[in-house]
Formats: sequence, structure tokens, C-alpha cells
Amino acid sequence: MVQRAAASAMVKILVIDDDPIIRLILQNTLQSQNYQVQVAQNGEDGVQIAKQWQPALVICDWLMPGIDGLEVCRRIKAEPALSTLFFILLSSRSDLNDRVTGLDTGADDFLTKPIESVELLARVRAGLRLYQSAQDLQQLAQDLQLQKQRLEAELLEAAEYVTSLLPQPLTGSIRSEALFVPSKQLGGDFFDYYWLDPDYLTFYLLDVSGHGLGAALLSVSIQNLLRSQSLPGVNFYRPEDVLRGLNEVFQMSEQNPRYFSLWYGIYNRAQQRLSYSSAGHPPAVLFSAGDPMPQMQILRTRGAPIGMLSEAKYSSAQCQISLPSTLFIFSDGAYDLQSSVKVTWGLDRLIQLLMQYYIDDRPLTALLPEIQALTCTETFEDDLSVLQLQFVAQNASTVVVK
Repeated sequence: MVQRAAASAMVKILVIDDDPIIRLILQNTLQSQNYQVQVAQNGEDGVQIAKQWQPALVICDWLMPGIDGLEVCRRIKAEPALSTLFFILLSSRSDLNDRVTGLDTGADDFLTKPIESVELLARVRAGLRLYQSAQDLQQLAQDLQLQKQRLEAELLEAAEYVTSLLPQPLTGSIRSEALFVPSKQLGGDFFDYYWLDPDYLTFYLLDVSGHGLGAALLSVSIQNLLRSQSLPGVNFYRPEDVLRGLNEVFQMSEQNPRYFSLWYGIYNRAQQRLSYSSAGHPPAVLFSAGDPMPQMQILRTRGAPIGMLSEAKYSSAQCQISLPSTLFIFSDGAYDLQSSVKVTWGLDRLIQLLMQYYIDDRPLTALLPEIQALTCTETFEDDLSVLQLQFVAQNASTVVVK
């Protein structure tokens, strides 16, 4: 009983009525239950007190000089801080149409005059229960919004971290340019390139399944393992051997359960030969000079995504690189888009666009706004990654990225 009285004492109730006798009766009845009570003798005063005091419940007469109870209800409920309070309308009217009018205005309940104290207190208790439920829901919504903001901040921080790990551009006889756009949920795309020795350049692009921090952290773990060449028993000059080693280490049953696709290439600069292997990844596209149109090669090998099948087999293929040539490697986020309009967009359309970029020698930075314009897509559900490597004259100097 003591706890109940203390809880009641914290509840604020505002009584608005132009009749001093009714105000006194309501005030005494409510205070007898340890509610905090304030009174107002007209609608204007009632609205001002409600704004300043912010009660949990308002009991207001319908018919008053000045603004009536309906207008008081409209003004109070229009205040964001007061929108969830419980509003009881007092009236001698019992007609159904009057009740409908009151409810449509925003009133939550009615009390018919003359007022019975037992009914009054029962309706007040019921109203306060509904008010508390509304407050709890509002607090839950605020908590969820705060958690959402924190998660978005963490995802942004993670995206910045992943971006900071991407390699610096290559210059000289092999030049690189990249487009990396993390999705709003943060995916698992990652690319890297580095020299195994002065003649062999290795490069790859991977895409971890799923979204969030788990996918991003797994992509970073894979990068660390490849950079340090820590895969046991793997010949890092053989792409198919690298994929085999990764598949043995990163089985999805041990990665909660994540797998990843990968396109992996090794370029022999002295022999101008590219060896490559892919694991469930979109093909790379190689463009070289031709007359009248550029020559195009689609580069892919058969193989399941890394981690999906423990006994998966991987093979490699080779091609000669004529100079100059341009290689594009990308994730499916560059063409598998949820467009807001009905457009024909997919792998073939992306390849056509990349060919045009090759012909016009346009910078890769212009690709993002063009994809956004063509698909009417501003934000992406998946990471969008495109890596461009240009192979030019052998006598050009090369900056080695380690």
C-alpha cells in the first residue's frame, strides 16, 4: 500500500472546469488517492498549465466559456510532449454522436455528469495504465533509435577502417584505380594487390556473404593471411593452390556460417602472362586494342565459393596480356542492384558500360554516379567494388606496392 501511494503521488492530473464546485470535488477526490492535482478555471489557462506542467492525465469539461473542451483537447494533443497523455472529457451529453465527435477530436474517454467518484477513479486508473503503456512504447522507440544510431556509427567506423586497409594506387607500367562503396549495412567486399617478387604481381577481389561487422572482419582476416603468405603448404604463385588453401582454412561451418567468393590473379610482368582462378565470383573482363572495336575476354574458372564445400576443386587458366590492356574485376554489387525503376541492368549491361569507359579512357570515379543515374539507385544494399588494372608499356617505371 505504501508503494502504491508513493506511485500515485508522482502522477500529475490536471482538472479543467469553469464550475468551482466541480473543480473542488474532482480535486479532493483525486488528492485522496495521493495524485498530484492542478486545476484551471478555463480552457486557455488549462492549455498553458498543461504545456508547462506536462500532466499524465487531463480531465476537462466540454462546455466552457472561451474555448471549449474539444478545442482544449486539440491544442494539448497537438503538442508532441503531450500527445500521449490521457484525456477525459466531462459532459452532460450522452448522445452517441457527441461521443463520436469527442473521440474524433482526440479525447480518450468520457465521464457523464453527475460524476460518480467510484467511476471517476476507475476511469482514471484505466487511463493511467494506458498512458504508462504509451510511455513505455515511446521509451522503447527511443532506445531502439539510439541503438540504431550507435550501430550505424559502428558500421561507419568499420567501413572507414576497411577502407584504410585498401592498397595505395599502382603507377608506372601497371596502373590501378579502384571504386569501393560500402553499403549502408557494410558488406564484406575487399581487394588488394602486392608484389610477390619484382616480376610477379598478385591481385584479387573477394566478397564475403552477409553484411555487418562479421563480414567485414572476415574480409580483413583473409587479407592478413594472404599478405603474410601464412597459408600452410600453399604455392602463392599458383592461383588454384591459393584458393585450395583458403578453402581448407575458411570452412563456413567455422565462420558463423560465412563463405566468400573470390577472383584471384597473378601477373608475370616479364612474360606478360596472367594466371587466374575464381571461386563463385563474377568474371573479370579484359579489354585490349582492336580494329575497329576493342577485343574483350571474359576471364573466369569454375569453382564453388570458398568455404561452401570442403572437397571443392579449383583450377586456373592463363592468358597473354597485349599492351596496352585494361582489366576490370568487380563484385556482384556492381550489377545486382535493387533499382527503384524498371530498367534492364545486370552483368551484361555493366560490361557494356565498362567497355565504353575503356574506349573513352574515362576515370573510374565517374562510374558511381553513372550507375546511380542509370538505375535510379542512391544507396546500395550490398558493397559496390570495381578494381581496374591498366597494363601499359614495359619501359614505364613501376612503383612497387608491398
